[in-house]
Amino acid sequence: MAKKSDFTTKIINWYNQNKRDLPWRENKNPYLIWLSEIILQQTRIAQGTSYFLKFAEKYPTVEKLAQAPEDEILKLWQGLGYYSRARNLHYTSKEIVHKYNGEFPNSFKKLLSLKGIGEYTAAAIASMAFNIPHAAVDGNVYRVLARFFGIDEPIDSSNGKKIFQKIADENMDVHQPGIYNQAVMEFGALLCTPKNPDCENCPLIINCIAKQIDEVEKFPVKKGKTKVKNRYFNYFVLKSGQNTFIKKRTENDIWKNLHEFPMIESEKRSSTQKIIDTIPTSLNPKSFILIKETDWRKHILSHQHIHYKFIYIEITEEKVIPNGWIKVNKEDIFNFAVPRLIERELNNTNWF
Repeated sequence: MAKKSDFTTKIINWYNQNKRDLPWRENKNPYLIWLSEIILQQTRIAQGTSYFLKFAEKYPTVEKLAQAPEDEILKLWQGLGYYSRARNLHYTSKEIVHKYNGEFPNSFKKLLSLKGIGEYTAAAIASMAFNIPHAAVDGNVYRVLARFFGIDEPIDSSNGKKIFQKIADENMDVHQPGIYNQAVMEFGALLCTPKNPDCENCPLIINCIAKQIDEVEKFPVKKGKTKVKNRYFNYFVLKSGQNTFIKKRTENDIWKNLHEFPMIESEKRSSTQKIIDTIPTSLNPKSFILIKETDWRKHILSHQHIHYKFIYIEITEEKVIPNGWIKVNKEDIFNFAVPRLIERELNNTNWF
C-alpha cells in the first residue's frame, strides 16, 4: 500500500492546479458552505450552481432564510427535486437563529445534530469553515479510495462505511482538512469518474491498485440496487371559466407541501372514463366535458417511477369544491411551487 503522504500530497497538489472556480469556495462562510452542500446533494454542480447563486442573492444570511415563507423557498427550489432538502434547509435555518443566535455551531457533533445534516455534510462544513479535521466521504470519495486502495468491501454496507471513513480520516491532512476534503471530491468528479476515468493523466496511477489489476470500473463495489416502485398518477386539469383547481400535497410522501392538479393514484394504467367516475360527486361529473388527454409519460425518481397523464376537463356547472382543493385564476398558478412534471406541463400547454 502506498504511503499516506503519496496519496494525500499528490491529490492536494493536483487539486491546487486543477480545481474549478466555484462561488462557495470564495470564503469560509459556514452558511454559504452549508447552502451549497445541501443544494449539491443529489444535484450536479452544473445545475446546482445557478440555484446556489439565486439562494445566496435572495437570502444572503441564515436570518434572511429563516424569515422567508416556506412556499417562497419551495418555489425558488423548483426544478431541483428532493424537496425534503428545501424543507430541512428552512427548518434548520430557524434552529440556527433561535438556538445558536444565528451563528453556526463550530463542532462536528453539533452540526450533526441539525436536521438535514448527515455525517458527510457535517464533515464538509466543519473542515471547510472551521478547519476541523474530519473527512467528508461522498460518492466521489468512495470511488477514489476504493480504486486507489483496492477496497472491495461494499460501500452500501455498514462495515464498508466504517472502513472507508477510517481510511479517509487516516489519510487526511490535518493542517488543511478543508482543502483535503475538496481535493478528493474534486478528483473523483473530474478525473476518477464513474465511467471512462482519465487514468493516463492521473498522478496516482503508479500506486492505484484498481489500475494494477486492470479492474478500475469494478470499484466501488455495491451490495445491490434498491427496488424501484412504479406508481400511476392521473391528473385532472380542470377549467371553470378563468379558474382552475390545485391541491397541496400534505401527506408524508414525495413532493410534500408542493402544489399539483387534483390527482387520483391508480394501481395501474386505467382508462380515463374509469378515473373520471371516481371524481367527487360534489363537483357534478355530469357537467364535465372531456377536452383532451395526454399519453402516459414517465418521471423517474431515485426509487420510484411515476407514470402519469393529464386529463383536461371543462366544467360547465360548478357545485361544491372538494375539501382541500384550491380554486385559483389560471394565470396565478405560476406563482405556486409545483413538482417538475407539473411545471413542464404548464410550460407546454396553451391552457394557461
